[in-house]
Amino acid sequence: MRNPIIIATAPCCWGVDDVKNPHLPHWEKVLDEARAAGFGGLELGPYGYLPLDMGLVSEALNKRGVKIVAGTIFDDLVSLANRESLLRQTDEICALITNLPKPETLPGQRFEAPYLTVMDWGHDERDYAAGHSDRALRLDAEAWAGMIDNIRAIAQLARDKYGVRAAIHPHAGGYIEFADELARIVEDIPADLAGLCLDTGHMDYSGMDPVATLRRYWDRVDYIHFKDIDDAVYGQVMRERIRFFDACAKGVMCPIGRGRIDYPAIRALLTELGYGGYITIEQERDPRNTSSILEDLAASRSFLARAGF
Repeated sequence: MRNPIIIATAPCCWGVDDVKNPHLPHWEKVLDEARAAGFGGLELGPYGYLPLDMGLVSEALNKRGVKIVAGTIFDDLVSLANRESLLRQTDEICALITNLPKPETLPGQRFEAPYLTVMDWGHDERDYAAGHSDRALRLDAEAWAGMIDNIRAIAQLARDKYGVRAAIHPHAGGYIEFADELARIVEDIPADLAGLCLDTGHMDYSGMDPVATLRRYWDRVDYIHFKDIDDAVYGQVMRERIRFFDACAKGVMCPIGRGRIDYPAIRALLTELGYGGYITIEQERDPRNTSSILEDLAASRSFLARAGF
């Protein structure tokens, strides 16, 4: 069954991943260009990028006809000492996104948007091992349990106070990246507390087949991200000791349809399984490499339209 899907985008397409990066574009420029590229949906981006001023952001979104489909926790989920910060971020992000113009709910959509995507990040030992399951350090039992407790606390606050569905996002360079870690997350986080946001590019980068992984965890998939991977650049960066976002700066993520991910097979799977709702295009890059953003987004949208999205 082919349910309706709305294609959204995210500030990372403009290189917005680290709010401390001095080269980031102004947030209103991202809104302007997202709208110019034809997107009605946008993710909030990393904590602190868009202002936490509900009136200011709501006016800016309404002016452009853009709606926020998800907020993001992109931080160290492992450290128990970070719990207070994680919960503060959750509180402030959910308070904002639930008071902004609400995205519509579509047939086939399990939970209403906006979502809260939850990603682990901030560990050098894993960042330099991104994509390399065989060399990546795993958390010991105590550290893993601490991370699970942090995720449960985030998801429970989002659900119980704001009615926001948390979606755990495996991310290259974090402690939730590889197939064994995804399997543990699904086992340790109950379905009534949080779902998954699976990302085609991160799955492929980390050695998982996107189609097989989406099928395996389908009963937990609430939200999806789309990327594509340049096979030649991927081969190059896998031979280097390199951080994930430095690999992105070299162009490992390319416009959808120009890489190696099989999007016709993904379209067939989503049709078979009846996915409806939101899919967010992401193409991480260095924020100093912005000249091709609109061209790349147009290429991605055009390819996805031809593929039946």
